[in-house]
Amino acid sequence: MGKAVLVTGAGGFIGSHLTERLVRLGHQVRVLVRYNARDDRGHLDDLPKDVQAELEVVRGDLKDPQAVAGAVEGREVVYHLGALIAIPYSYQHPHDVVQTNMVGTAHVLDACRRSPTIEKVVLTSTSEVYGTAQYVPIDEKHPLRGQSPYAATKIGADALGESYHRAFGLPVAILRPFNTFGPRQSARAIIPTIISQALTRPVVKLGRLDPRRDLTYVKDTAEGFVSIASCNAAVGKVVNIGRGDDVTIGELVGKIGVILGKSIEVETESDRVRPAASEVERLLAGTALAQSLWGWAPRYTLDEGLAETVAWIRDHIDRFRPDVYTT
Repeated sequence: MGKAVLVTGAGGFIGSHLTERLVRLGHQVRVLVRYNARDDRGHLDDLPKDVQAELEVVRGDLKDPQAVAGAVEGREVVYHLGALIAIPYSYQHPHDVVQTNMVGTAHVLDACRRSPTIEKVVLTSTSEVYGTAQYVPIDEKHPLRGQSPYAATKIGADALGESYHRAFGLPVAILRPFNTFGPRQSARAIIPTIISQALTRPVVKLGRLDPRRDLTYVKDTAEGFVSIASCNAAVGKVVNIGRGDDVTIGELVGKIGVILGKSIEVETESDRVRPAASEVERLLAGTALAQSLWGWAPRYTLDEGLAETVAWIRDHIDRFRPDVYTT
């Protein structure tokens, strides 16, 4: 029988894929969507109509503890994905990112702690908390290093989750995905940036091409959330998921060019280059813990995921502004 679940950040990229997967699995899904005057539900409106019909949508803000408590009420499992995730935005407005990512997470944890029905809380971490790899593959024992305000807030949010488990016995598990990509992702991320420009412009403008990333297709990441929530052995732990393989941004451009059937010309744009001490040079996932806990293995290759992503962006190119650097 399905669980009564809450997904925060459900209107976002990964959140919408997780929401769809949970509905398909038969769970009773409530979603917390940040209120706006347009009644914009983000990518929830991209979901199939039969999936949308099964959702209980509540509106509020993670920064409002009463709204969060109301959303958590009566839930058995909470997937907390709500966050401000753009690294360039965190340079511009770090206080906004702190309030949403750290204070918002504290509100979620407080509400779950007080709820008599909660069985599991899954917090969303990020590989950005590791900073530039000091060794590879990066396992969960790798030192943490906040090289951007965004990364620092996620380190803090993870620590809050661990403390609520230790101090109050809250059943928290922390999933730490490496870079996720796929349909519905905005041009704030590197893969949609490359694809949307390559489909519409003769020259693609990027930052540095030498940083290396471990890129996971979004359907695999969504499955990681489902799996960790049903894995009691993951409670109290931080668990990486990723493909366990990395590529440079330059190599990624080449792969996308092959799928598009064209050679992509790249021009460096200074605004897109991170501050030198803030650039994360390499991320490569060590996933031995996830493999041992629930047999984690991604189903999609990088090329398969890229092909599906290219097809989606081509069909939705009107949603992108390739001439503008989206932060």
